[in-house]
Order: sequence, then structure tokens, then C-alpha cells
Amino acid sequence: MIPEPYSPARLPLSRRRLLQASAVGLAAAGTWSALGVRAAHAADPYDALRLRWQAQLTGTGFDPAAQPFTTALAALGDRARTQQAAMAPSATSLWPDLPLGTVSANITSSYLRLRTMALAWARPGTGSTADAALATAVTTGLDHLHAIAYTPTASNYNNWWDWQIGTPQALLDTCVLVQPLLGATRIANYCAAVDHSVPDSRVAAYTGTSTGANRVDLCRVLALRGVIGRSSAKLALASSALSPVFPYVLTGDGLYPDGSFVQHTWVPYTGSYGEVLLGGLSKLFGLLAGSAWAVTDPQRQTVFDAVDSAYAPFLYNGLVMDSVSGRASSRGLQSGDPLRLQQDDHGRGHTIIGHILRLADSGAAPAAQSAAWRAAVKGCSAHDPHLPHPTDASIDVPELARAQALMDDSATGAAAEPPGARIFAMDRAVVRRAGWAASLAMCSARTTFYETGNGENLRGWHTNNGLLSWWGSTFGNGQYSDAFWPTVNPYRLPGTTVSTKPLADAAGGAWGAARPDNTWAGGACDGTYAAAGQAVRGLSSTLSGVKSWFVLDDSIVCLGAGIGCADGVPVETVVDNRNLGPTGQHALTVDGSAQPTTLGWSQRFTGAHWAAISGFGAYLFPGGATLNALREARTGSWHDINGGGTTEALTRRYLTLWFDHGTDPSAAGYSYLLMPGADAAAAQARSAAPTVTVLANSALVQAVSDSASGVTAANFFAAGSAGPITVSAPASVLVRESGGAMTVTVADPGRTASTVQVTVARPGYRTADPAPGVTVLTTGNSVTLLVELGGTQGASRTVTLRNTGTAPAPATATRLAPTQDAYVRDGSYGDTNYGTATTLTVKNTGSSGSGFGRRALLAFDTSGVSGTVRRAVLWVRGSVADAGGSETSLQAFATTPDSWTETAVTWNRSPAPTTALGTGRISTAADWVGLDVTAAVTTGGTGGTVTLAVWQPLGAVGLAVNLNSRENAAFRPRLELITS
Repeated sequence: MIPEPYSPARLPLSRRRLLQASAVGLAAAGTWSALGVRAAHAADPYDALRLRWQAQLTGTGFDPAAQPFTTALAALGDRARTQQAAMAPSATSLWPDLPLGTVSANITSSYLRLRTMALAWARPGTGSTADAALATAVTTGLDHLHAIAYTPTASNYNNWWDWQIGTPQALLDTCVLVQPLLGATRIANYCAAVDHSVPDSRVAAYTGTSTGANRVDLCRVLALRGVIGRSSAKLALASSALSPVFPYVLTGDGLYPDGSFVQHTWVPYTGSYGEVLLGGLSKLFGLLAGSAWAVTDPQRQTVFDAVDSAYAPFLYNGLVMDSVSGRASSRGLQSGDPLRLQQDDHGRGHTIIGHILRLADSGAAPAAQSAAWRAAVKGCSAHDPHLPHPTDASIDVPELARAQALMDDSATGAAAEPPGARIFAMDRAVVRRAGWAASLAMCSARTTFYETGNGENLRGWHTNNGLLSWWGSTFGNGQYSDAFWPTVNPYRLPGTTVSTKPLADAAGGAWGAARPDNTWAGGACDGTYAAAGQAVRGLSSTLSGVKSWFVLDDSIVCLGAGIGCADGVPVETVVDNRNLGPTGQHALTVDGSAQPTTLGWSQRFTGAHWAAISGFGAYLFPGGATLNALREARTGSWHDINGGGTTEALTRRYLTLWFDHGTDPSAAGYSYLLMPGADAAAAQARSAAPTVTVLANSALVQAVSDSASGVTAANFFAAGSAGPITVSAPASVLVRESGGAMTVTVADPGRTASTVQVTVARPGYRTADPAPGVTVLTTGNSVTLLVELGGTQGASRTVTLRNTGTAPAPATATRLAPTQDAYVRDGSYGDTNYGTATTLTVKNTGSSGSGFGRRALLAFDTSGVSGTVRRAVLWVRGSVADAGGSETSLQAFATTPDSWTETAVTWNRSPAPTTALGTGRISTAADWVGLDVTAAVTTGGTGGTVTLAVWQPLGAVGLAVNLNSRENAAFRPRLELITS
């Protein structure tokens, strides 16, 4: 995406806050309006949609004389009357404090004020409901802005978002609210202005600023333009232009198959841009449902599934975890926010909960899913110990009404918080237990160190270098909401290992430009337990090392090794940095001794075995550790970390625990065990009778075993062994034994392996449940597996072995390199040979003789392979290299038995593809693709040469893909055969 540029005069408000600033209410499936018209009874399809959107804006089913609605509606009326009184049209502004002509945000803000006034006119209980003078002020303001600012001929300046999203959304909402007062001429004029800034071409291609959440926002503009302007073509375009949002992506912006959501190419953004996407879709689905323009694309199901796979994992006790909110975590209290409402994890979480409930009520999703969402929302809404849902002043009146109706619905039970663990392709991990939840933020070459931009998140430098955030079911829920981000030491974020080298505000560059060069980030997860790891690099620093987190039943084991740096400053690993609030004096106990609660107290403990912070949790240090502790008060302001934040000084007390690795360390390390919610007695007991053993903690492998859960887990940063586990390549492995069964879960966080052989030295297991991508080679005294990991984007594969049944015959895995490979090209290149190229280019143009059609040929000598072939997979690695898109399919083909040579073969003299074989997806991110060619190998038999073609599905126009050839220096093609 092309990001919004920063202007010092622009208040960097979030999209959510920018819209909330106009009113305390924004959406519900309500039907009340000042005009007493009900959408359900409107005969005209455009009026029906207009009244349906009006109902989303005004709300329904609530008593304006009852709390919390009375207060919210009265406050809305007060703001509207204040804005009405201050309105002073001039040649350069509508309000004197919002001059027009250079700062585009002032146009949006002006329209938002009109929207506030329109809401006060349309909603009940505001004290200005249906007030004629207020209505005249709204129409006067609309005319004035149309004349001097947002016109059909205006030259856009400053920030694209204001012209294409912020301003037209506020304008169109206002038009919906006061439509009967406008008349045909005004509506035509306003629609012309929208058409000028948001032409149909804005959604012609899914690229730039028209992807993900931005695309949904643009479609909302087009849809409402269609409603107000009575244009079927605009509504149809808005509906159809949503389709590119729905398919899963493998790189860049959008929803991923595993539940990841990315915006700005490199930023995990479920809680911010993902919130905008879900909110916009829930509103549009509801608006268009049942109409001639309903969103019917079957791939919309990915959005419904994302509620459970992408959003729910990051919602806990009403909050959404900051690890997926990007620069939004720095917004806090904005100086330009007339509502004076702090933006934080709970507010963002409540907003997402509202979107889910709106989606459930829209009628667009399957009934079973909608019912499950309602139960989940009811459970989440009922349990927020920090900021109970009904008391959140930032929740819109319509959403409050919908939530209240849900709470009053005795037919819907409240679902409990779901337990489990997840590791995401976007370098995030989540664990949820009965009494607590935690989030882990990592980064790699695929994700940014942090995102700054628009003057926001200026000191988020280390937020993705292992930040381990956690909350209890009844404690610590305000840990990051209570002025944490403006007051915490940004070099001492919990769980991180950092160089203390001073960094400038916004160091590294804007919009996620700063990314480490490491690829190893992620891990293995079986849904309950997890082994996560990260090859750490420092922002603008020489820092390097490896870190691991092993998720067990009631604890997380944290290891670090190979930590080195040459910045000339100390390097630290922060065990924790607890926000104690403005006056907190939570006790710290170390090895049974209570420590002082005096501010400014610090201490270095040598040989510490455990520590506990009252009301939060405990920490164990296997074998003893040198632990530093500090109790301090820190003062800062939201403006320090966000250009639009207030300058009010905030002070919070902190209790910090950390390891000091010294200046310019070499091969430093650490180990500790986090027990959320545990008290001093529990820490002392576990320290005296530990269940966890650290099997390895080096730069090559980190591994633990836990007798309580039966888990043994290891992160291998190179091929090797740890405890009972041996791997042939870097991988993450999680083994769990229980009740005569052993589950083995394997992942490749570095995304460099096509397959990995894993041996687990555990005897007695004889049979295995079928598991896609996993082949059991041997059982007996140990178990050896061949795990296919190429193209999985770091996802885990799991197999369960049992000590019953009859063991199958052993199998052998053989990897063959091609004896020849080349690509051929059609058209005028039909007689040109490309046999010595280091890449194999393939593209199906869907036509013949264009000169752009290319396919690859690979030959393998199978004469040395004995036995019966059970499976054959052709592995190729490469990426899309085509301006026409970012993802395409590859397909393998058997070929005619023609002879060919690498240095002579051409398109006109090459074996033709025959039987279509396995397929796979590939994107602009370099990765392996495994193509099942078993049929070709078994038909041809071993003992000779097998020639395979790689192209794209016949009849399908594809994109150009460059694959590494056998002449390449790395990641050469291979044929993997499993025989028995």
C-alpha cells in the first residue's frame, strides 16, 4: 500500500477514532429515525438501502430515556449544538479552526462535524432531534464545503485517504441521515464530487491503496454513492469489487490460510486494519443482504471463517492484543479528539466484538456460525474486568443496543474463552489457558521490526523482538491499557533481548521499511502446546542471537543463546516489566525474601532461583541466575510517541526484572520460566520440584522436556540432535507422549527446507494415524519420519503414533538431483535453447506462438532406486516474477518419451506434456512447491530416466514464474521418492 503521508498539522487519528469523533454512535441494524420511516417497508430498493444504512447509523431497539443511552445521546446533542454555534462559513473554511486548502484532514474533520450534527438531528433524545435550525445548518455546511473544498474539480492535496475514504464516507453518511432535506440537485452535486475523487478506476486493480481494509473502505464509498445517487451500476461495482479481498493470500496484504492478516505488506494488523476490514464488510454485507446487489461471491466464506481463525485468537477478556495492532497502540488519547476517549486494546477489542455481532445479525453468514459468534460475543462481553463492555464510552449507541439485546436474549448462552495455542505465519503466537493468555511478537525478513508513520509509534523499535505480553483471567487486564506505551522504557519491553544503543524517534524508516535479515521465526504447534523461536537481529544494531519460548500447561519456558553484539553498549534481556499503575506497591519476593517497595530501589541478585510479583505471576531460573531488579516511577505523554497525542504528563510505576549480558557480549544466554498468576508459594514449590529440564540452549538448538505434560520440544537452527530428537535440517519439533500415543509436530520456521527427516528415539510405537505430508519411514527402537514442509509457510504438520497394531514395512526416502533441466519458449524463440540458465521460467499464456509461453523440463535418473515407489514429489523453488499479479499455480506433467538434451532442447524440439499431475501455488515470496508426480514415476517405473514438465494448468492463463535450476547455487530442484 502507498501509506498516508504525515503532515505536522494533521492529527494522526485512527480511522475508527476519526469516525467516532463525530458521534458516540456508528452502527447497528436499527430502524428508528426522526422521519418515522422503517426500511423494511420501503418499496423503492434505493430507499430501502438508504433506510437500512440510516438504521445502522442511528440504532434501534433501545430506550433513549434509559442509561447508558441517555447520557450518550445528551452528549451527542451538546457537541452538535456547540459545533452549530461555532460554524462560520468563509472563503477559506466552514469552521475557523479548520482552515481549508493545505491540510486534507481538515476537510474530513469538517464533514465529520456535519455528520455529528446530522446524527443529533436524526437520533432521539439528543435535545436537537428533528430541530429545523440544526437541519438548516447541516445543509448550509454541505453546500459550503461543496463550493470551496470537496468539489467535482478539486485538485487533491496532502493525504489520499481523506479524499478517497475519510471525506466521502462522512459526506455520504450525512446525506443518508438528512436525505429528505437535500433535493435532487444537491444530491447530484455531492455525488459528482465523490465521483471525481473516487472514480470507478479506484477499484479496477487490486494494488497500491486499493487492497485489504482500504479496498473495503472504497467499496463502502461506492455503495453509498450508489444508494444516494440511485445508481445500480455503482452498487454492483461496490459488491463485485469486494471479491479480491476474499481469497487467501500467500504474501502481502490480506487474510492468510492460517488466520494471519497483514496490511502495509509487512505488518501483522488484525487489531487495526483488520478491524476496519471486518467492520466494513459486516456493514456492507448487512446493507446489501437480500438486495439485487447482495455480496454472493462464495469466497466470502473466508471472511466468516476468519472470525474464528484470525480474530478470535487475539481477543481476550474484551481486549484485542496490541501485538496485532501495529502503530495503533501508540494513539492513546489524541489531542484532537473531542470525545477525550483513550484508544487502547480494550476499546479496539470492543469494536471488533461489535463487528462480529453485526456480522452475526446481518444474515449473510451460515446460521450455525452466526449462532456460535453470538455465544462467543456474549461470553466475551460479559467478562472484561478492566473495562466492562457496557461502560466503554467509545462504544457506539447502536452497538450498545445490539449488545444489550444479546445480553437479554436468554436463548443464547455465553461461551467460555477458548483454550489452546496458535503460531501464525505473520510471526505471531498466542497461548490461551483457563487462567491466563499470552501473545508473542516476533519479526523476520517477512515482517517488520515495527511500523511507524504519520508521526505515530515513534519508539516502537523493539516491539517485535520477542515482546511477550500476558494477561490473567481476573488480573493484569489493564497492563497495557493504563498508559503503558507512553511511560514504559522502550528499551525494556517484556521478553525482548535488545541492544541499549540509543535510537532516534522513528528510527529505521516509515511504513515497516525496517526488517531484519533473518528468516527463522515461528515454530511448531499442535493446538495445545507450542515451540516458538526467533533468530534475533537488532534494529540499526549488530545484535544477533536466538530465542525460544516453549508453551506448557501453566508456564512458558524462555531460552536465549548465542547473543552477541558490537554496539559498544550493554545488551539486556527483559524478564518482565510490570506496570503497577499510578500508586502500585506490589510486593516482589526473591527466593523467599520480600524486597523493598521504595521507589528508586534496585538490586542485583546472584544465584536467584525464583521470584514472584504479588498479584501478577512468578519466574523460575533453572540452576540460578544473576537477576537485576528495579522499582521506579516513569513519566511520559502520548505526544512523546505519537505526534497527535496529548502532552499531558502521565506517571506510572514499574517493577522491572532483567538479565544484563554486559557490553558487547559474545555467546551470551539465559533461561527462565514464566508462570502467569502464580504466587510466591507456588514459585517456591515448583523451584524445589521442577518438572522442566533444559536439554539444550545453544546457538544451534534450544530444547526442553516437561515431565508434567509429557512434552519434549526443540528448535533446531541447524541440523542436529537434542534429547531424543534428531533432524536433518533446521526445524521446530514438538513431541508429546500420553496414554500409549505419541504426537510429533514439525514445522520449518525458516522456510528453507522442502522435506525434513525427523527421528525420535522412543521405542514401542508401531502404527501411525494417516497424516497429510508425513510419511513414517521406520518404527521400532525409534521413529523416523519424512515431513514435507516446503510451501507450508511455516505451518505445522502433525502425526500421531500408537503402540498398538502391526508395524508396516520400513520405507526409504531417496532424493534425486536432476540430470538435465531446461526451459523452452514458444513463438519467435521456438528454436532457442535455454539449457544453461540458472532459472527455469514457466508461463502459460493461454495462446500459442506469442513468444511469452514457457515451460520447464527436468530429467531424473532413477536407475539406482530399488523397491516399489509409494510416493514421488517433484520439489521446485522460486517465485512469481510478473507485473500481472502476485500468485499463480504450477502444475507438473508427464511427457512423451522423446529424447532430449539440456543444451539442445527447444520449444519446437521438445517432449510434449501429456498427463497432468500435481499442482501447487506460488507467490512473489520465494518458496518451495511440491508437485505430486507419483503417477508418472510409477507408470514409467524405476530403472531409467523420467522426464517431467513444469508449466501451469492447461487452458489457464498464468503468471511468469522463475524457478531455480540445477545450475543455480542454491535450492536446486529435486525428486523425492519414497519406496518400500
